[in-house]
Amino acid sequence: MDTVVLDIGETITRDDRYWASWADWLGVPRHTLSALVGAVVAQGLDNTEALRLVRPGIDVAAEHRAREAAGRGEFLGESDLYEEVRPALAALRQNGVRVVIAGNQSARAGRLLRGLNLPADAIATSEEWGVAKPQRAFFERVLGMAGSPAERTLYVGDHPVNDVFPAKDAGLKVAHLRRGPWGHLWADAPDTVVAADWRIASLMELVPLVTGASGSS
Repeated sequence: MDTVVLDIGETITRDDRYWASWADWLGVPRHTLSALVGAVVAQGLDNTEALRLVRPGIDVAAEHRAREAAGRGEFLGESDLYEEVRPALAALRQNGVRVVIAGNQSARAGRLLRGLNLPADAIATSEEWGVAKPQRAFFERVLGMAGSPAERTLYVGDHPVNDVFPAKDAGLKVAHLRRGPWGHLWADAPDTVVAADWRIASLMELVPLVTGASGSS
């Protein structure tokens, strides 16, 4: 592979703080919201449906703005990264692989990620691009940033519907990451197994995979 492109949420960053902050904002126990997120995920629904179960009729975009105005907006710091992110990305680059980070996140998340000085060649989010996964146009933007042919570009993500299937349909190679609710829930689903070129449990597994050694499958 010439380029490895990584999803953001539950691929390089933990979602713990994100959902905890929403629970605090809505005034419900963190465990309650976490359990509701799991429930809607299991139903194949967008995870923001959990917010609507807590507060029916909620305008999520308006609440985002209200949180920002109150100084309780989105935040990403070093503690939100999975522990192997820096060493894995650094090792890929040391082996001559271009590293790109691109996922369904806000423009603010993109700025925060760039502020962490990760060992990556480029970072972009869906809000910055104006197009989100699983739309094919998102993966066309991914390939433009990757600077390599689709067959030489590997997309890594945890969510089959948002990551594995559309990336594969766009001609990219795909690694499904068993991480987070979606990654664990659908890791062994037959369509995920068939679509993914590789299935991994850690980003460190990418290093031998993309440099020619055998990876897990």
